[in-house]
Amino acid sequence: MSVSEIFVELQGFLAAEQDIREASPLPPGPLPLPLPLSGWAAPPGPPPSLGLGRRGRLRGFHEHWRFVLQRLVFLAAFVVYLETETLVTREAVTEILGIEPDREKGFHLDVEDYLSGVLILASELSRLSVNSVTAGDYARPLHISTFINELDSGFRLLNLKNDSLRKRYDGLKYDVKKVEEVVYDLSIRGFNKETAAACVEK
Repeated sequence: MSVSEIFVELQGFLAAEQDIREASPLPPGPLPLPLPLSGWAAPPGPPPSLGLGRRGRLRGFHEHWRFVLQRLVFLAAFVVYLETETLVTREAVTEILGIEPDREKGFHLDVEDYLSGVLILASELSRLSVNSVTAGDYARPLHISTFINELDSGFRLLNLKNDSLRKRYDGLKYDVKKVEEVVYDLSIRGFNKETAAACVEK
């Protein structure tokens, strides 16, 4: 599946998740802890209900694991890219992590967390392009440039709202620019004929 196909599919999921958040907003302030803090042991009997409806299941505690989940998405995407130079799909990430792709099945991977992990990947690849030149690998920055530009085109297909994901996406243009500068620098110095030819075609 190409990058553009992945993002076209994600647009539908992203719109659906945003509709759910708007239809069932969480109350302001922190959620009450399910266990008392006055003792070390939980009281006997079944655990208390979290007080979240079916549509809001686990969402109230999302912030507790959100950062870690996004980093895990990045790591999975980074490994897949290094092996195949392709973008890992959200479904493939859930298989790697052993979680669900669908909200209704329990602990799952939100589209926004997946996209945030992909943006972390773009930032790390821009750093890799510089380090590759230092290591004498002059072809890799060209491949990274092509891939990051495909990511940028894919994110442009999404209807992102003014939230943390949109702010993080705004940083993608700096990653694109950083890699393009590396590619251009290589081309004018003639270190890589393949890179120079690609820049001429642009």
